Amino acid sequence: MMRQYELVERVQKYKPDANEALLNKAYVYAMQKHGQQKRASGDPYISHPLEVAAILTEMRLDESTIAVALLHDTIEDTSATRAEIDELFGEDIGALVEGLTKIKKLDLVSKKAKQAENLRKLLLAISDDVRVLLVKLADRLHNMRTLDHMSPEKRARISEETMDIYAPLAGRMGMQDLREELENLSFRHINPEAYETVTRKLKELSERNEGLIRKIEQELDELLAANGLAEAQVTGRQKTPYSVFRKMQSKSLSFEQLSDVYAFRIIVGDIPACYRALGIVHTRWRVVPGRFKDYISTPKQNDYQSIHTTIVGPSRQRIELQIRTQRMHEIAEYGIAAHSLYKDGENGESDSPHSNAYALLRRTIESLAEGDNPEEFLEHTKLELFQDQVFCFTPKGQLINLPRGATPIDFAYAVHTNVGDTCVGAKINGRIMPLVTRLNNGDEVEIIRSGIQVPPPAWEEIVVTGKARAAIRRATRAAVRKQYSGLGYRILERTFDRAGKSFSREGLKPVLHRLGQKDVEDAIAAVGRGELSSLDVLRAAFPDYQDERVTVKPSPDDGWFNMRSAAGMVFKLPGRTKAALEDQEQSGAGPEALPIRGLSGNAEVHFSAGGAVPGDRIVGIMEKGKGITIYPIQSPALQRFDDEPERWIDVRWDLDEANNTRFMACIIINALNEPGTLAEVTQTIATSDINIRSMSMTRVAADFTEVEIHLEVWDLRQLNQLLGHLKELQCVSTVERVFE
Repeated sequence: MMRQYELVERVQKYKPDANEALLNKAYVYAMQKHGQQKRASGDPYISHPLEVAAILTEMRLDESTIAVALLHDTIEDTSATRAEIDELFGEDIGALVEGLTKIKKLDLVSKKAKQAENLRKLLLAISDDVRVLLVKLADRLHNMRTLDHMSPEKRARISEETMDIYAPLAGRMGMQDLREELENLSFRHINPEAYETVTRKLKELSERNEGLIRKIEQELDELLAANGLAEAQVTGRQKTPYSVFRKMQSKSLSFEQLSDVYAFRIIVGDIPACYRALGIVHTRWRVVPGRFKDYISTPKQNDYQSIHTTIVGPSRQRIELQIRTQRMHEIAEYGIAAHSLYKDGENGESDSPHSNAYALLRRTIESLAEGDNPEEFLEHTKLELFQDQVFCFTPKGQLINLPRGATPIDFAYAVHTNVGDTCVGAKINGRIMPLVTRLNNGDEVEIIRSGIQVPPPAWEEIVVTGKARAAIRRATRAAVRKQYSGLGYRILERTFDRAGKSFSREGLKPVLHRLGQKDVEDAIAAVGRGELSSLDVLRAAFPDYQDERVTVKPSPDDGWFNMRSAAGMVFKLPGRTKAALEDQEQSGAGPEALPIRGLSGNAEVHFSAGGAVPGDRIVGIMEKGKGITIYPIQSPALQRFDDEPERWIDVRWDLDEANNTRFMACIIINALNEPGTLAEVTQTIATSDINIRSMSMTRVAADFTEVEIHLEVWDLRQLNQLLGHLKELQCVSTVERVFE
């Protein structure tokens, strides 16, 4: 375990005037607060913040950031408070520590929403001070290094989160070494078999080619020195298991087919020397076509600069070369931490010429935070953090950086949201091309616009950037919100009225966070679309409200269920036949009950002709002369009532495990017209414990017959299992469920 004095000595090596008293004070405070806490490995908990601080010393960060690393878990895991840390260490350090603290008490319905809100809090803290990011990445790196002591499930979850969020985030900030280590550690736990296989093969290759890296280094050294670049530093390495595996996956290659497992770096004194070294190498060895990239003249968004080329080099070995200056190398290794702006402990401004990556991250966070619910924020953040890029230009020469695979739609939204919303076409290099065209490096893109255009929802499946996807969803929501807001409002009014409560838009504002919605109109429209239950809204507004349940009991005299609510109101619902109920009475079984929520009033209730089964999302429709008809939400018959929202009733299943009632569903089978087909089908149905209510057959071709079967099933799961079994029969061509 790292010792306190060793940590202080590390900081003083690169900053002799460091505030030693601050470091000692932070260490003592963290030690006292964490007390006897232990990590999963059994080590004292204080070992973790010490190791996180040690990682940051490798980036040569200031003592304030090191102190934050020592304190970063105190608010979250001990009795420490923000006010206490502000008083002892100052508001600057207190704000950083709080930015690293997860939100413990989130009153949200979804666990995914909680994860997203914690990520949102972290990113917003990063947008205020990038040192939050540096400490968080060091914290995650040490946790990944010590992950073996966790349960397999927790290792997999943490590794996936690291691969999805933190490794790309490190890459976006230009911290390539840290990104590679995070990816490799995650790969080991996400896909241990592949990790072991690739690692073993790399070891075998290294043993076969023992001394090859050193030999190539010497040849490159001698070549550069002979041509006036004696100061050049050449280093080589074997690629990491994850980078090898990723290339195998992306290129669909086996390990034996990979030819560029080795990478070499040439570091020279200045930019002109970079191009001299490139010319020397290309003159001596053959270049692999299509593998040259100049990130010096066109830097990446994260400030990365280097020349990349692949050659068939010494020993006829294909190798990758990176050529850069020492300053470029520091930025490539440590990314944003390499800027003296942050070493001095200052906050970065978005217009700083030394913080392009940080400014980009701040703009990304701002765009992600516009109008998205937590789950969308999480999804869009993942999209934005992946780094492979193409560089395109506007007709006026403005450079637009986009992820690989981006389309003109992504380009339009990258220029401006209004440009994307009004895009109707695009010219790529002067030619009109489809909007689904994948852009390449160097393309000049001109967007054709129309003032009456509204982005189609289908665009969401085409774009690859989070900004474009978020903007399309916002535009789609705005377009459909009017359609569903009226319906949602009427549904909520009826639900609140049945509960004896008064509904108002103002009353929803305090509980929006519980519903995962940004504003009242979004919540009302979500109810209209069926994405949010009106009863959930009612319970959010009135937590003490007890649901009124409607109980359905069989009436043996007519084959219908009599429905009686808690208020004494009676409804009817079709159930099993009279004969079946008489059999039940003779067997001594008691009457069955079917709880349903959402109905009130004195009206007859029945299912639509196509039936509905527990597990279906259902709605009720008030029909003249028929009472209330229950439809599955997929029923095409519901289209008849689109313009009559006042007739829609929000209902849902509420069955317990003791339910003994079957429900009707209809399927259509297209089967071979040969002896034994019907027997196979009916045998499969019987084996699945499903009853056939009725059946009809129609010859649709010389060799095929269409069989329509009305079934009685327990629930949707049983029905789906039957459909799967029927599809496996050789005599069955197609099978599908049908609705009225």
